[in-house]
This record gives sequence, structure tokens and C-alpha cells, in this order.
Amino acid sequence: IAVYALTAFSGLFSLSLDEAVELALRESLNLRKSSLDLALSDYAAKRLWSEIFPSFSLNGGLSFGSPLASGGGFKADQSAMSYSLSFGLSLSLNMGITEAMKRIELAYRTRLLDYEQAKVQLEIQITRNFYRLITDRANLSLLEEILRQTERQLERDRVARANGVIGELIYLRSQLAVETARYNLSAAEDAYITALRDFLVLLGIENQDVDSGFALEGRIETYPLEPDPEGLIREYLPKRPDIMSQLQTIERLELTKKQNLHSARTPSLDLSAQWRGGSGNAGLSGDFTDNLSGSLTLRVPIDGWIPGTRSNQTLMSADTDLEKARLDLKNTETAAAAQIHSLTVNLKNSWHSLEIARLRVRLAERTYELTETGFRNGTVESRVLEDARSDLADARQRLLQGELAYQNLILDLAAALNADWKTFSRSEP
Repeated sequence: IAVYALTAFSGLFSLSLDEAVELALRESLNLRKSSLDLALSDYAAKRLWSEIFPSFSLNGGLSFGSPLASGGGFKADQSAMSYSLSFGLSLSLNMGITEAMKRIELAYRTRLLDYEQAKVQLEIQITRNFYRLITDRANLSLLEEILRQTERQLERDRVARANGVIGELIYLRSQLAVETARYNLSAAEDAYITALRDFLVLLGIENQDVDSGFALEGRIETYPLEPDPEGLIREYLPKRPDIMSQLQTIERLELTKKQNLHSARTPSLDLSAQWRGGSGNAGLSGDFTDNLSGSLTLRVPIDGWIPGTRSNQTLMSADTDLEKARLDLKNTETAAAAQIHSLTVNLKNSWHSLEIARLRVRLAERTYELTETGFRNGTVESRVLEDARSDLADARQRLLQGELAYQNLILDLAAALNADWKTFSRSEP
């Protein structure tokens, strides 16, 4: 596959698969949102000290007193005014702080896993669409060739009709074949251009005129793969995002359980200190006085030890959630292994079907050559020639679809293993 580069040469714009993937990764709004969440989680994970950082408060106030409805109305009497300042701090310590820090780190790893998986899925999606368009473009070439064949046949039949060699029916059938081929080509071109425009919009290329000439660089190259499912399971199964995510869920539940346990059954220590200062009741001109106070409180929970209480039920619920998560992990591993086995079997079967499709193309090509020669010599009817042409087009189109299906199976296997799909491709047979 060509190196990523969006080029313009002689009015022809080209786009490689590497370029398409890079554009999609850069332009994806979902990835941008995910990166913002990841950056926020990373910021918190690098500042775990915030969990034990004390809470500070600073307050200031001014009070006044004055008669309103009596004594001549409101008067700003400084002797009846006072000010106050206060500064305080508080800190709460408990055994669950360690688990809280670990949960913050786990949240970052979860965000990172989601972000990396989103990138992998987007790359696979772009690759699928790219090869789908490559296949559609190859199909257009087949339809163009069919149109040229029918037009050449119509020209020969026009000459033969003028010389009285063939009748009107054969000539009309040739005309119908040309118009049918032209209609099929036109419909396929419209569908291809629409799909290409949608693909380019996905990449952030919205103003490119695909009608002026836009080429996708690359082709589908298929080689026989015989992966060992058991080896793949041993190597890649622990790396699957769904299994890693489930393991993180189990880890999160374990931390939550420990945190709830500490909250419900272990003591906590609250520290606080406050400084107050002001003029008191002596007015604004009074002497400044201040006071420093503090407190140390030890809280010992009791209800968490009593069966049937709400705290005790919360602890039991945490045990249940943890056990269910472990069972979900087992189900996920079983389903993942079955999927990998199925995909490897499908790959082998698909390659066998591809070999048959290639043989059908060779036979159909030879049959069409002989049939066309016979038609020219007058030994084969026009309907037989049309059938041979139709069989050849069908064989070539089925081969294209088979190659695309085989490539998609490789992408499915790579997605199931959370591996780069290119590791299952070879540059040379």
C-alpha cells in the first residue's frame, strides 16, 4: 500500500489506505471527545495527593446596627458596627483513602483502554469502507468492459443486418444488451460516487469533486492463511478489550468493596482548625481580637458490624456484584474463544471458495472466447453468446465479492484478537 500522501497530479486526486486512516483518526469527533475524557482522567491520576489535601476556607464579614423607624431613621454609627475574619481548614482521614487513589488510577486506565479501542475500531471501519470502494471500482471496470463488448457486438450485428446476414430479432437483442449494460454501469457509478462522497466526508474531505477524478490507491491481495486458533487464543485472548474491560470492572468492584468495608467498619479521623479575628462588639474603632481553635474527632462506625443493617446489606451487595462480575468474565472468555475458533474456520472455508471462484473465472473466460468465435463463424446463436457473457460477468463479480469477504474475515479476526490486521497479511505470497 502506498505511503500516506494526498496528492494532486494532472487533476487526479489519489488517496491511499494509510492516508484515509490518518485523516479519519485526526478528524473523528468521537475520538476528540474521548481524548478530552482521557486527558481529564490523566490529570486526576497524576494528582492523587488531592485525596488527602485539606479543605481550606476564608470568610470575612461586616455587621451594623441602627434604628430605622424610630430615632430619626437610619444612621451609620461606627460604634454599632463590627467586622470579622476567619480562616479554617479541615481534613478527614480514613482507611479507604488508598482504595480511592487506586480507583482514580483505574479510571485513567479504563479511559485509555476505551480510547485505544476506539482508534482500532475506527481504523477497521475505514479499512472496510476503503476495500469496499476498491471492490466497487473494480466492479465498475468489469461493467465498462461488458459495455464495450456489447457495443462491439452491436456494431458487428449492424453490419451483418445491413448485409442481410442476420434478422431483426438478433439485431434487437444486441441493442437490448447494450442498453442493459449501459443501465447497469450507470446505476453502479451513481452508487459508487455516493458511497465515495460519504467516505470522504467521514475523513473530513467535504469539498472534493469526485466527478473530476478521484482515485483510491491500493488493491485487495489475498493469500491463504491457516492460523492456529489455540495459539491465537493463548497469545491474544488476554489482550481483548472486552476481557480487559471486564478485568478492570472486577478490580473496580474489589476496590469499592474494600472502600465500603473501611467506611462501614473502620474508624475515621476528622481534623479541623479555625482562626477567628475581628473587632467584636467594640465597633470599627475597637481593639482587634482573635482566637485560634481546633478539634480532633475519632468516629467509630457500629452499624456496619450489625447483621441486617443498611451498611451490612451494602457490604453483602458488594460481594454479590463481585461474584457476578467474575462469572461475566468467564462467559466473555468462553464466547471470545468460540468466536476465534469460528473465524479461523471461516477463513479456511472462504479461501477454498476463492479457489473455486478463480477456477470459474478461468472457465468462463475460455467459454466466452470460444462462444464469441463460434458466433462470428455462424455456428453459435446470439442467445448462447449473451449467456456466456453473462456467465463471465457473474464469475468475475463473484470473485471480487469473495476477495472482499475474505479480507473482511481478516479484519474480523484482527478485531476479535485486538491485533493489527496487517499482521495477518503478507506482502508476498
